Amino acid sequence: MDGSVTLKKLAGRFAGSILETHSYRGDDTALVKKEEIVAVCTYLRDDEELLYNFMMDLTAVDYPGREPRFEVVYHLYSLPFNRRVRIKAGVSESECGIDSVVPVWIGANWFEREAYDMYGITFTGHPDLRRILLYEGFEGHPLRKDYPLKKRQPLIGPIN
Repeated sequence: MDGSVTLKKLAGRFAGSILETHSYRGDDTALVKKEEIVAVCTYLRDDEELLYNFMMDLTAVDYPGREPRFEVVYHLYSLPFNRRVRIKAGVSESECGIDSVVPVWIGANWFEREAYDMYGITFTGHPDLRRILLYEGFEGHPLRKDYPLKKRQPLIGPIN
């Protein structure tokens, strides 16, 4: 079974929730409604013909001036079938949140914390959503494209 079968199965199972799919040189991508992200990820992990049992990465992309402004991007890998798929979900600036997939892949924990820290995207249901790279008093989210390049903030050491 090649990777494009993944996209066909997703489109069949989640017809109203898959906004678009594309495949280029074996690189498969599906854009999913954010409300269905946990259901889609659970399906990808548990379906016997797919078994995407490893989350390689989770990140976000900022598209200022576009709505939804952010995309949360999930890179998944099926160890048994040696294939990858990329899942994207749009997140608006006004809501700036999506459900956590930590219940699906425990490895999403730190990835979601990083996206929270760098982009300000909240992950509903995350077991410990707090900054992971920057200190709690840091103002803003430095990977947002509207973050001021010359903004000065003090670097602080560990709090004793």
